[in-house]
Amino acid sequence: MNKFVFSTVADVVVGPGTSAQVGDMAVAMGISRVLVVTDAGIVQFGLLDKALQSLKSHNIEYSIYADVVADPPESVVMDAVAKARDFKCDSVIGFGGGSSMDVAKLLAVLINGKQLLPDLYGVDKVTDGRLPLIQIPTTAGTGSEATMVSIITTGETTKAGVVSRTLLADKIILDASLTTGLPAHVTAATGIDAMVHAIEAYTSKRLKNPLSDMLAREALRLLAANISTAVKQGDNLEARGAMLLGAMLAGQAFANAPVAAVHALAYPLGGNYHIPHGLSNSLVLPYVLRFNAPAAAELYAEIAGLIMPGKLLPDDPIAVTEMLADHFLVLAADLGLQTTLRQMDIAENDLPKLARESMLQQRLLINNPREVNLNDSLAIYRQAY
Repeated sequence: MNKFVFSTVADVVVGPGTSAQVGDMAVAMGISRVLVVTDAGIVQFGLLDKALQSLKSHNIEYSIYADVVADPPESVVMDAVAKARDFKCDSVIGFGGGSSMDVAKLLAVLINGKQLLPDLYGVDKVTDGRLPLIQIPTTAGTGSEATMVSIITTGETTKAGVVSRTLLADKIILDASLTTGLPAHVTAATGIDAMVHAIEAYTSKRLKNPLSDMLAREALRLLAANISTAVKQGDNLEARGAMLLGAMLAGQAFANAPVAAVHALAYPLGGNYHIPHGLSNSLVLPYVLRFNAPAAAELYAEIAGLIMPGKLLPDDPIAVTEMLADHFLVLAADLGLQTTLRQMDIAENDLPKLARESMLQQRLLINNPREVNLNDSLAIYRQAY
């Protein structure tokens, strides 16, 4: 067996209503003044209410930063840092989707640290410690609660990542009751996003390892079995809970066996057209699977039965990969998602630009089981068009 390192969160609390117990957990962690990082929609829909009541009942002072936006820019992070320092918080709670949790990770480092945000970009650049950090996801997709990565928008269409074990939270709370009000299209896109995380972790070229493999397989089993129910019966707590757990397991998997070409080609779609990340992944996934088949078909065949339970699979791994690609096209359509770039009002003459931008994602492309060059990327975008 090859050497590998696997890092993950220390504590995970799972169950409907568990976010209402955050006060007890915070007291046990020695927390007395906490910054809650979220977005305006979470506040508006009252998702925070029970958690805040719990903090208040334990005499824990809190301040809410609710200005996080999708694909958060550096300005949001620095604004939150300034407000957190004014409040003199001793801890951070990320409450929301991936953007809120990504910002929360960075705040936990920056509030009392000496490093500046640009100093953190890259791998293992964090030298300061961090404040205590609790993550409470309200979507089942990004897996950000379980990863050591934070993605920030640095320009018009560019993003930068901070990768450090320091960003791993002290505690995750998976409360399915927070996800029952998610719109169907958000549930669908984030669910496929989580499946992509698991698939790319399982086929990661560089850091594939037995623990990530195990987590990815269980994630795919849970996600595939429950995504349709969660989308079509949004108040089904059992399905919602399975999606939330599956997304976290996929996050743990790809935090240690990183994602690859699907994400590399998805990022320019989000950066240029503000397409939600999960939908961007869904749009290119079938075509990346087909492209990777010569190098990864056997691995795809190993997980195909989890993604397509009950289907009779051929012995030929290439044929199984074709089935898998077709399956995701049918699944996306069945869940009400767009399935072509044309449907997203992307001009065909923009495709070369998207291909060039995808080549900037070398930190992801090096993990792909098959090398991707500029022409390959353009061909994939053309197929997805």
